[in-house]
Amino acid sequence: MKNKATQQGAFSTARSRRWLLATCLSIATQASAFAQTPARSGASIAQQGIAPSVPACASCHGASGEGNTAAGFPRLAGLPSGYLQEQLADFAAGTRQQTVMSTIAKALPMDARESVAKYFASLPAPSGANGAQKPVQANPTGERLALIGNWKEGVPACVSCHGDAGSGVGEQFPALAGQPAAYLRAQLVAWKHGARSPGPLGLMSTIAGKLSDSEADAAADYFASLPAAAHASASPPAQGAAR
Repeated sequence: MKNKATQQGAFSTARSRRWLLATCLSIATQASAFAQTPARSGASIAQQGIAPSVPACASCHGASGEGNTAAGFPRLAGLPSGYLQEQLADFAAGTRQQTVMSTIAKALPMDARESVAKYFASLPAPSGANGAQKPVQANPTGERLALIGNWKEGVPACVSCHGDAGSGVGEQFPALAGQPAAYLRAQLVAWKHGARSPGPLGLMSTIAGKLSDSEADAAADYFASLPAAAHASASPPAQGAAR
């Protein structure tokens, strides 16, 4: 009886080991397959979204990332990948507040954020009607703030960080030219009231707080009137203007 019990115990132990080995091999196989799964296509996310919680970016930002002037949705095409990834991270973390985008960013896995950011960064800046909204009248206040600033109030020229004609510089300072005026205005309000992270050196919260409502409107209208241009890769000076 003792020998039979011993044999049964050994058989049970061997069977357990075989089961454990098979389970480990199955897990390893699944992990390997997962690791080899192709990264989500940025183009696919932009045009189709990720069901069920991530709608296509194109539904708001345009088929080519050109933005939607009437709705105030910004262009994404040609903006730096690093900047776009940072904004998605801020939306997800709540340091940049916008209900729709926060929900979408939280639903996007990290690899998807990177893919879609690189996709939009690879697209050319729009030209023609989508690239600029012509001003109805002259805008000397907006032009002065953009090109010279208001040093009496401690407001540097916007182009000192965002490049000539607001084309954008480096990964941290996006293009302003050709963005919808309503969008630019809303960002200045968000910085002023702490609804968006202040950016490099805390510049934008400080600058937005020094602008009057009429100055913010003028600067937004000025940059919206400019055509979009190719983004510059060089870094701007450490001190500068609007972001």
